Amino acid sequence: MAKNLIVYYSRKGENYFGGSIRSVPKGNTEYVAEYIAEAVGGELFEIETVEEYPKDYMACTDVAKTELREKARPELRRYMDSLEGYDNIFFCGPCWWGTYPMAIFSFIDRLDWSGKRIFAVMTHEGSGMGSSERDLEKACKGAKLVDSLAISGSQAQSSKKRVSDWALKCTE
Repeated sequence: MAKNLIVYYSRKGENYFGGSIRSVPKGNTEYVAEYIAEAVGGELFEIETVEEYPKDYMACTDVAKTELREKARPELRRYMDSLEGYDNIFFCGPCWWGTYPMAIFSFIDRLDWSGKRIFAVMTHEGSGMGSSERDLEKACKGAKLVDSLAISGSQAQSSKKRVSDWALKCTE
C-alpha cells in the first residue's frame, strides 16, 4: 500500500473570497489538505515560515509578489530530512501570483524527489492552477506529476466530497 504525504501551506486570517476580504480562523487550503488525508490516509505536513506574513491581506500580497519576483526561499520553522517511505506527495497551496507561495519551494529545494509521484492542489479565487503544475514539475526533479486539482477557496470548506473522490481516484 502506498504511503502518502500531504504538504500544505494555508493562510489563516484575512483572505480573499470572491470580491471581498474577510478573516477566517482556518485557511482554505488547510480544509482541502485535511480532506485528502481523511480520504487516502497519510501524514499532514504544514509549512510555516519563521517570519510570518503580514496579517493585512493586501500587505501580504505585496510580500508574496516580491518573493516571487526575487525567487525567494523564506526560512521555514521546520523541514523534512527525507521523503524515504513516501510514494505519493500532495502539494496543497493557495494561488499567489499564479503559483505556489515561495515557502513551498523552500520545502521542495532540500529533498530528493526521484521516483516520487506528486499531485498539485491549488486553492484560488479565479486563477485556477496558474503555472503551479509546471513550476512543481521543474522543482521536483525526478518526480512524476500525476494529476492536479483546483478548488475555489471560497468553496474549500464545502468541497469534501469532490476532494475526497479526486484523491481516492489518484491513489487507486
